[in-house]
Amino acid sequence: MTSQTTADNKLLAVLYACGAVGIASSGDTVVKWLSGSYPVHQVLVIRCLIGIPILAFIVHKNASFASLIGPGAGLSVTRGLIMSSAYLAFILSIAAMPMADSVAIYFAMPLFVAVLAGPMLGERVRLHRWIAIIGGFIGVIIMINPGSGVLEPAALLALYSALGYAFSQTLARRVVRNVPPAAMAFHTNATYLLVASLLAVIFTMFDVGAVQHRSLAFLTRPWHWPSAIDLAAMLLLGSTVAIAMVLFGMAYKSAESSFVAPFEYSAMFWAVVLGLLVFGDVPGLTTLWGGTIVLAAGLFMLWADRRVDRLKRDAMKIESLNA
Repeated sequence: MTSQTTADNKLLAVLYACGAVGIASSGDTVVKWLSGSYPVHQVLVIRCLIGIPILAFIVHKNASFASLIGPGAGLSVTRGLIMSSAYLAFILSIAAMPMADSVAIYFAMPLFVAVLAGPMLGERVRLHRWIAIIGGFIGVIIMINPGSGVLEPAALLALYSALGYAFSQTLARRVVRNVPPAAMAFHTNATYLLVASLLAVIFTMFDVGAVQHRSLAFLTRPWHWPSAIDLAAMLLLGSTVAIAMVLFGMAYKSAESSFVAPFEYSAMFWAVVLGLLVFGDVPGLTTLWGGTIVLAAGLFMLWADRRVDRLKRDAMKIESLNA
């Protein structure tokens, strides 16, 4: 009975994670499309304002409003602040880089999660995970090689986003012990809104003028009223991201963070397809080679984890029979 429940939870975790990645990737495509005309804080403020009633409804249906200020709320808000900085870094990176390049560098995130799972959650980091971590970081080094054309400030933003997301996703495993996924998603959306509003105030008060780098332009550009199509895209973005936040929280509640994280690699598929169809971006060979190595490292870690779990279950069965 116990092993079946665990398997069911892992299956749900996979479905939640893959669904969240697909929805989030669609949102990233919308953000990149808007990044050439609007500031990041305008996009985020509108997105977060739309997300508030949606997430409030989900909290009402699946938890309670009391959970927003209950035990663990402070840690949930802290996680949201870390995650908002990571998300900001990521979308600033895709403003200047092909989506596939940013996502490929972001692939280091599950490897960071595997490293952090030990000291932060007390999860044992087995030998095969260390092998996967080392292999994955070799892939990251290949991708940010100066000759690859990827090594620029935006690439460092993508790498920081991987580290920031790793911290936030590892914290999610602790937060959901006391905070329902819906409440955690609401906290995250609220911190995004806070950070975006502060940026809007800063860059409204202090006009830095025109800048050439796309990431900086996306950060510092002044607000202006969007066209009907662009406004519709911003409104749609709020809905999709709210749903993705909840699904990510449910995924990390359903299984160990080190098990769930590798399934976020499905973002590479969406980044390549959407980047090619919408923007005509074709990932370079160095990015593909490095991304493939990181992907292989993550899949190896997943396969080895499942093998170890299966051996443990078999040993427990044999021990129970002998008893």
